[in-house]
Amino acid sequence: MPEPTKKDEMPNGQPEESVAPSLPEISLEVSPPPEAEAEGKEPLETDGKEAEPTEPDALQAVGAQDGNGSKRRPTGGVGVSEQAEPAEGQCPTPPPDDDGAAQPCPTPQTEDASSAKKLSVDLPNDSVPAMGRKDSVWSLGEGQAPEDLDKPIDNPPLSILLIEKPQSASVPVGGDITFVAKVEAKDLLRKPTIKWFKGKWMDLASKTGKHLQLKETFERATKIHTFEMHIIKAKENYAGNYRCEVTYKDKFDSCSFDLEVKETEQGTQNIDIRSAFKRSSEGQEDAGELDFSGLLKHREPKQQDDTPEVDVWEILKNARPDEYEKIAFMYGITDLRGLLRRMKKIPKEEKKSEAFAKRLEPAYQVDKGGKIRLVVDLADPTVDLKWYKNGQEIRPTPNQRKYIFEHKGTQRIMVINNCTMNDDAAYAVAAGDEKCTTELFVKELPVKIIKGIEPVKTTVNERIELECEVSEEGAQVKWMKNGVEVPTGVRSRYRVKSEGTKHYLVIDDASREDTGTYSIMATGGTSEAHVQVDLKPLKVFVDLQDMTVMLGQPIKLHCEIFPGNVPGRWYRNGQLIQPNDRINIIHRNKVHRLEIETSSLHDAGDYTFVPEGYSQSLSAKIHIIDPPRVHLDSLNLPDNTMTVVAGNKLRLEIPISGEPAPRVVWMKGERVILESGHRVRAETYGDQTSLTIEITEREDSGNYKIVLQNEAGEASASIKIKVVDIPDPPDAPLVPVVGGDWCSMTWEPPKYDGGSPILGYFIERKKKQSSRWMRLNFDLIKETSFEPKKMIEGVPYEVRIFAINAIGVSKPSEPSKAFTPLAVTSEPTMLVVDDVTDTTVTVKWRPPETIGAAGLDGYLVEYCIEGTNDWVVSNKELTEKTKYTITGLSPGCKILVRVKAINAAGASAPRTLQHSILVKEVIEPPKIRVPRHLKQTYTRRVGETVNLVVPFMGKPRPKVTWLKEGKPIEPSHVSIRNTDCDSIIFIRKAERSHSGKYEMTVQVENHKDTAIIDIQIVDLPGPPQCVTIEDVWGGNVALVWTPPKDNGNAPITGYTIQKADKKTMEWFTCIEHYHRTCITITELVVGNEYFFRIFSENMCGLSEAATQTKKSALIVKEGLQVKTPEYNDRDFKEAPKFTQPLINTFAIAGYNTTLNCSVRANPRAKVVWMKNKIIILDDPRYRMFSNQGVCTLEIRKPSPYDGGLYTCKAINDLGEAQVDCKLEVKVQMQEL
Repeated sequence: MPEPTKKDEMPNGQPEESVAPSLPEISLEVSPPPEAEAEGKEPLETDGKEAEPTEPDALQAVGAQDGNGSKRRPTGGVGVSEQAEPAEGQCPTPPPDDDGAAQPCPTPQTEDASSAKKLSVDLPNDSVPAMGRKDSVWSLGEGQAPEDLDKPIDNPPLSILLIEKPQSASVPVGGDITFVAKVEAKDLLRKPTIKWFKGKWMDLASKTGKHLQLKETFERATKIHTFEMHIIKAKENYAGNYRCEVTYKDKFDSCSFDLEVKETEQGTQNIDIRSAFKRSSEGQEDAGELDFSGLLKHREPKQQDDTPEVDVWEILKNARPDEYEKIAFMYGITDLRGLLRRMKKIPKEEKKSEAFAKRLEPAYQVDKGGKIRLVVDLADPTVDLKWYKNGQEIRPTPNQRKYIFEHKGTQRIMVINNCTMNDDAAYAVAAGDEKCTTELFVKELPVKIIKGIEPVKTTVNERIELECEVSEEGAQVKWMKNGVEVPTGVRSRYRVKSEGTKHYLVIDDASREDTGTYSIMATGGTSEAHVQVDLKPLKVFVDLQDMTVMLGQPIKLHCEIFPGNVPGRWYRNGQLIQPNDRINIIHRNKVHRLEIETSSLHDAGDYTFVPEGYSQSLSAKIHIIDPPRVHLDSLNLPDNTMTVVAGNKLRLEIPISGEPAPRVVWMKGERVILESGHRVRAETYGDQTSLTIEITEREDSGNYKIVLQNEAGEASASIKIKVVDIPDPPDAPLVPVVGGDWCSMTWEPPKYDGGSPILGYFIERKKKQSSRWMRLNFDLIKETSFEPKKMIEGVPYEVRIFAINAIGVSKPSEPSKAFTPLAVTSEPTMLVVDDVTDTTVTVKWRPPETIGAAGLDGYLVEYCIEGTNDWVVSNKELTEKTKYTITGLSPGCKILVRVKAINAAGASAPRTLQHSILVKEVIEPPKIRVPRHLKQTYTRRVGETVNLVVPFMGKPRPKVTWLKEGKPIEPSHVSIRNTDCDSIIFIRKAERSHSGKYEMTVQVENHKDTAIIDIQIVDLPGPPQCVTIEDVWGGNVALVWTPPKDNGNAPITGYTIQKADKKTMEWFTCIEHYHRTCITITELVVGNEYFFRIFSENMCGLSEAATQTKKSALIVKEGLQVKTPEYNDRDFKEAPKFTQPLINTFAIAGYNTTLNCSVRANPRAKVVWMKNKIIILDDPRYRMFSNQGVCTLEIRKPSPYDGGLYTCKAINDLGEAQVDCKLEVKVQMQEL
């Protein structure tokens, strides 16, 4: 909207005409300075000439009207200033308040529809010097009443985050400039968020590139965050207003600054305006730069001829400013900012007004409810004058004080009283055929808190209503709780309502979580109060009662409290009681019950009920009584009989119970066993009673009785004690049948079993000539027959028997008669399943441990369907191999497999699989197991053989494919052989063309795995390209050479320099393994003439040939003058280059790992880390370091999800570079 200003004087005294008088920019000044008010100065005038606004900012000029023609209305005061806007953080001296104290400086506010704005106009000519503070003039209209100037001004608080703000500056076209903002972080727990804007809404974060860079640094010593915005090679369209916003949680701070881009004066003649202001296409070099004309209204330009048919400049010169946009659209001009800048430089002749000596100001502002005076000065006081509002003529009517018209000489004044928002409009005054216009802005007063919120203290489940009264009806307010806005949705517990100027926040059912500080925010103030929600006082209607309960009977505890909806917890002896199948906790209204269906001794104790949220509790004591009992069942004795070995000590402990503790008596027959007995005694302690016999005898066998008595009753029980011994030895065994390597033996049980049943037998054997017996079984044999095996053919043996009962092992029997066995083959060993398909099962095994003298003819494989006993012979002929495939099986069936070893003596015992086999193909996803030495570059010399074996896994047999650099491998160059479990790549004679990255892919159906093997074939390097003698002085020669064109596919590791006297041409080595490409050879003989040659060297050795200097170096006598060459300063700037790349890494889950690389760049490069092409930002699991070019990424306690492709990217002004690596995180296997 336009702002009133005064006309600047041109050097010839003529006023400069404004380009856009009705479209200047808007700013935030709202009241005149106190000097002007106190001295009663009139608005600034320049020799009685009317004020003239200058060209506005292009964005605001176009945006003065929206699409439907409505105007944007500023709410701040109208002010006129002939100096530049003060820098951020500065302000003119504010007027004093009623007490004489100066008010604080107002803080700039955000540029939204409801914020206050300042109407200011730049001076038309940049050559006219800006006037100082003393020459500033403030105006609200020429005839404004003094009482309107005395209204107080709201003073927002000063900046709370920024300690250093960016300042307005200028830069020439093509120059660089940096704006800096600093934030102190002493009270901040994390980094604040900063945004840079141009104009009102363009976020510059999306415009970064070669012309705009944003940088953030943090100084740990001073704890200051520094934010920088670099503009590189500024263009004309970069000029304008910029804004910096800083946020941290609920804190916010911002500042505005201007950038002026100075340009050289250019004539406007013969310029094609339509082509000059068209946008650049997206495909050109400047596409993506800071083209701020994109903020303007965008319409598709009409088709234009290459040569303009009309003079657009003449049309614009004679048009009104509000028609500029229409004309620009008509002739295909899209860069309105550049158009207005050019229009500003075109001198415009000021037309002398014939009817008005002084026109209306371009704009006026008045507070809502105030009054305004619109004044014009007529050149001819006799002319008729008409006033208009939005094109409608204002006619005076009797008995109304809204519009008052006054005449004072040549002045014509219209006074508007009691201004409302309806008075915010465009006004015009017509004198004959001439008309002058102005805009009136009505400022709404801030909404103030008339009656604040009062503190509330209540109890739960009550209704809370917070009331606040504001200064106006229909005002927008915001309710907050503890600094956070209160949700008022459909499902929210909070309800907000308003009645006139009163606003209410209602909580229908209060809870303790509603306690807090509530506040209401209006545009003119805030009010807050504390709400305290407490529990209701506890009342006990029925208390808990002590109880005595018989063991096994139910326990019921009952109490009644108020309030009834309060839950509680039950405790026994201080421990929380949880409900289960036996314990039931009931809460109904005010009644709380604890019910235990069947009481036990553990249920006795002190019971407490604690209402939740209260310190008061209810207690009762439960006592359990129980008649005496003898618990023989816990001994698990068959028929209550206790067996003991003769000669051993017997201590029989029997659990007893009873409440109170019973009296115990032990008896054997009619004899009472006393506690003071010597060999036999009875003891009672706690919940057990015991019978002790120190040395048992056969006479101790018999029935024993236990009698228990207490006040609740009497109980008795009987137990039988049996004294047993080891059995007698059996008779000598018989050997009726003898086999190849086994025999069959039988025997009779012993005559006396020792009073305990025979549990089994042990068998021992020995060679007849030996005296060492060997036990044949470690598990007891319960039968009276046995077949010893694994005996040697032709060797005589003897066997004997041991009988075992529960007491022990008897003495051995007499040996049997000697017998001689024949050797037979033992059963096959380690029978396992090797492979399974839909119709076949492959098993493998190992040969028998013992083959015998008859040898081994082969194996017989048999199988049967699970659930049947019909064994089918799979191989009709014996197989000598230890692996066999059973074919012809039905898919989905389960089979059992066994294998027999066959020799001349017959079939061995079968070896059977313990579990059945499901005949079904098992798909195993492929997995390439790259050997450790192939995970890095595999290097070989030219001519050497390359033989690489890469194992893999997968079922069925995977499909293996090889690619080199993404293309199939020629079989004539590289031989590849694949098996079921590995792939072999073979190169008989390596050549340098075989170097590259070989990609191996293993695929099973839809599953596949890929590995890349980097093969590097290296050779001897070529000689250096050119060796020249740079200088000769004294006995020294300076040599310079260039690296060889062919480095042999390997880095050059050094050079070997040799010299030769021209007379003999015999070469001698001066230095070896030299790394630079320049050297000074010293200690040469005066008078000799030398040639030099240089060999290059890499990991394969020296080059086959050497490069020799074309000219010789003559070592002359001293005294000659040496010409010192001139050296140019070296430019150390270079684009980023990684000197050490990232390496593929394997990490263990849970253990920190690091990725390292090194980069060289000047100026210093910005390093960015990415995972799977996504930038890593503010992730606490990652730590990034950069020191002396070494870049490190630390991954804290990685998991398998942290695996992937990691990228390190370095960027500076000269270019960028990046390196990649793969990280695989393995889970550490835990031992079972």
